[in-house]
Amino acid sequence: MTTVDTKLKGDIAEQATIVQALKRGWGVLKPIGDRLPYDLVFDLDGTLLKIQVKAAWLHQSSGNYVVDNRRTKTNRRHMVRSPYQLTDFDFAIAYIDELEVFYVFPAEVFISYGSEIHLVEAPKRQRQPRSSAYRQRWDLLQALPLNLNQPIPEENSLKIL
Repeated sequence: MTTVDTKLKGDIAEQATIVQALKRGWGVLKPIGDRLPYDLVFDLDGTLLKIQVKAAWLHQSSGNYVVDNRRTKTNRRHMVRSPYQLTDFDFAIAYIDELEVFYVFPAEVFISYGSEIHLVEAPKRQRQPRSSAYRQRWDLLQALPLNLNQPIPEENSLKIL
């Protein structure tokens, strides 16, 4: 089995996200380089959405999948992590490669967490974490503007614009 490094995991998550967008008939644009705070742009009937893609990893002791919700910049000497700003992207998509599962977070929600978001895939809790409301929620990208002060409705009750 090949060891997958962080950069490759990110590349896999990005490609999986692109495939999902294309299957939905959306246009996909990819910026040149990696200096921007977003990885992709989706074109939904002329509406352009900046997308940040994150690869989740398994936290062995808790059994949860985790994504870091900070921006990571590296150079030859060190790594610097800083919080994202609300204007950096419109949505963050977290991908669990082992399960082929996506979490689609509006930017406001994604940056409201501390430094990590735990994605619970095991039915071991009575109360699901806040992140579970965003599991496979591709419909949220078409539901703009989204009022984040209201509870996230079930997928079938969202009004698609």
